[in-house]
Amino acid sequence: MNDTYLRSLEVVLGLTKRSLFPFTIIHSSSAPLSATIIMTSDPPTFEPTTVTLKSLADSSIVGVNLYSSRAEVTRLFKLKLAAGHNTVKVVDLPSSLESETLRVEGRGSATIHDVAVKRIEREHTPTLSHKLNELNANQEEISDALARTERSIATLKQYLNSLNVQHLPVTDLDDVLLRCEATGERLDRKKKDLKADLDRLDDEIALETDRLYTPQDDEKLRMSASVGVFAAEAGDVEIALIYTIPDATWTAFYNIRVDMNTEESSVKLIYKAAVTQNTGEPWDNVPLQLETSTPTFGLGLPTLNPWNLSVGAPPSSSLILPAAVIPPPPPPLARAAPAPMVRTRRAAASSPVMAVASTFVSSKGNISATFRVPGLVSIPCDGQAHNFTIVELDLKAAMSWVSVPKVDPKAHLSARVMNASEYTLLSGEASIYVDGSFISRSRIPPVSPQESFDCPLGLDPSVRITYHPVLKGRTQSGFYTKISTHTFSQRITVHNTKSVALRRLKIIDQIPTSQDSQIEVKLVNPPLSLPDNSIRNSVSNSDSEKQETVSLGNGITAQWDGADDANYDPKTLGLERKLNFVCGVPAQQKINLLLEWEVASPARALVVGL
Repeated sequence: MNDTYLRSLEVVLGLTKRSLFPFTIIHSSSAPLSATIIMTSDPPTFEPTTVTLKSLADSSIVGVNLYSSRAEVTRLFKLKLAAGHNTVKVVDLPSSLESETLRVEGRGSATIHDVAVKRIEREHTPTLSHKLNELNANQEEISDALARTERSIATLKQYLNSLNVQHLPVTDLDDVLLRCEATGERLDRKKKDLKADLDRLDDEIALETDRLYTPQDDEKLRMSASVGVFAAEAGDVEIALIYTIPDATWTAFYNIRVDMNTEESSVKLIYKAAVTQNTGEPWDNVPLQLETSTPTFGLGLPTLNPWNLSVGAPPSSSLILPAAVIPPPPPPLARAAPAPMVRTRRAAASSPVMAVASTFVSSKGNISATFRVPGLVSIPCDGQAHNFTIVELDLKAAMSWVSVPKVDPKAHLSARVMNASEYTLLSGEASIYVDGSFISRSRIPPVSPQESFDCPLGLDPSVRITYHPVLKGRTQSGFYTKISTHTFSQRITVHNTKSVALRRLKIIDQIPTSQDSQIEVKLVNPPLSLPDNSIRNSVSNSDSEKQETVSLGNGITAQWDGADDANYDPKTLGLERKLNFVCGVPAQQKINLLLEWEVASPARALVVGL
């Protein structure tokens, strides 16, 4: 039997390994499938057919799955195939198309044989044109005329310098000078005009040269795909090309709005997406899905290399540098984000609030989620960010104020926000608005559903903190060994000028830490127990009994800094001698906080840093 005919039967019966199309085989219900195969000595012949399609003109985008650094695009082609082998050639695909990601799917009575992708090399770019030749010729002509004019001006100057009274009568002097002046004026005017013409030609030559060397609009559409399809009979089919391109991104950003004039602590979080694409193909009226996962390529589980120990020669003492000569690392550079200009407009009470189109979660899992933008969107290929609102969320938040008045008496407002929604929050910039006014910019960390995050809300000028000058005293005791005791009293005043109470204000301060056994530091007020430096690196049974908080009355408590952290280590509390006053402040009221400590040392000792 003819091998070509056997292969044709194999294709018709759907025995190829790459068949992705649904098709129908007519056979008798009472007889086996092989009974429908008619053996003949004259196999049918099929003429090969080539169909060329342009990506932008002959197809439409039916789906875009956008990731953080690339996009998966689905293009649908509707075409008519002839009976037999068809080569469907698709041109004008994006130049950045990742060929290994291309796959073909379809619908119709046909079978896909093979898929090939290649880049169409651009024809040689002409370096000259008829217009450029004319411009160059004109430039050369004007340059020669300018050179002649400059020589004429030089000759005229030379002639005037050669005149003397012996060869020029006085009666002719006036006439000669007038003629020389007229000639010089004419030559200067001609020189100026020629220079202007030369500058204009230089600009035109530069524009024409840029036009010749600038890539054409189709430079970003240089890929082509060739799909081999066998059709048992002529008919209409649909072919979908699915490919990945890297020149498309989306990033999350947020608007966070806080109303401080309400008793209930809540924030409105507006979740937005900035979509940018520069793939070479416009996305006109396409369904868009935003993916929170990030595709990875070639990522494997890391391996551990052997960790070997051996005994070696001790290092030379001359190579050991004292710790004092090691320079400290440079401080990190601070980068301040520019504050955009924001205009707030309050709508009239009679005007309804305009609804904002939001996405919905089309799928979610333990690792990632997919946001589907409602309706169809259009994103031009311009490399500019186009913003879409994913969702507006009303989230519960616990407001708190924190200040370090010893360094800066300003109060920093912060919110502990619970993500009670089903949306996964990606890392992104956030613009903070408090009572309708722009306050600051911050960054939101990655947050999963039912997870909390801290959101700094900027400075609150309505909370005024005064760090009064410290009061100092000194006493001396002892008969044989004189001991000097220095007493310090630091008063802090907090004034809440708001019309609502502050529920949680944290004031962070410190007392000195002794680095010498001759110096003893005692915390007098608040009466928190000081840790023992001698057991800093050991496990003590008293760690669990250490007093972490002390009530000072009127809703004021004192604690060691870090005691309210979720994962704090009790053994480290108070080692740096930092402590907090945690309090609430009624509306339009003031409170006073008092920090007292003593420093005892030998009378003749010079205490550095006191």
